[in-house]
Amino acid sequence: MRRAGAVAVALLLALTACGGGSDESSGELHGTELDPPFEVSATPLTDTEGAPYSLTEDTDKDLTLVFFGYINCPDICQVVMSNLSSAMTRLDDEDRERIDVVYITTDPKRDTQEAIADYLPHFDPDFVGLTGDLDTIIEVAKPLGVGITQGEKLPSGGYDVTHGTTITGIDADDEGTVYWDGNSSSADLAADIHTLLNED
Repeated sequence: MRRAGAVAVALLLALTACGGGSDESSGELHGTELDPPFEVSATPLTDTEGAPYSLTEDTDKDLTLVFFGYINCPDICQVVMSNLSSAMTRLDDEDRERIDVVYITTDPKRDTQEAIADYLPHFDPDFVGLTGDLDTIIEVAKPLGVGITQGEKLPSGGYDVTHGTTITGIDADDEGTVYWDGNSSSADLAADIHTLLNED
């Protein structure tokens, strides 16, 4: 069954405390194609204006890239977001109009709607930012092979958030057909986006 396949792949995508992922690739893409694809949860989260936003009901582009991270992440989240931003600048206008990039916080206690709205324009003003209660975010992340846990409190008073660092590509049929690890370069992302958008 497709759900069983997604769970099996999810087990292979180990949790990382904002660390790197696999170098595995498939076919002509730098990312890893999924067969069967990940199912995508229709459960809505909340965008930066307080409106409900579902990865199936509110994405109408040919390709949606989804990344789970948090503003206070000490390392890889900033790198992934910068690479996504740089990848967008490598695309021509036609390709750029056909994709959305969605950032979903894994730290909703600190990443409020206002905080995310201030954060995302540093990378790209067109990026969509989502939050919600942690249980709902975990529910949306799980079918995409992304695990999320809140770590122990740090001596500083804060806490780490452990989460998968992959970027998932969702196609126009609302299926997760490809993922990239957190170390994927902007050049590789841009090349794969162009390939995916121009497949027959």
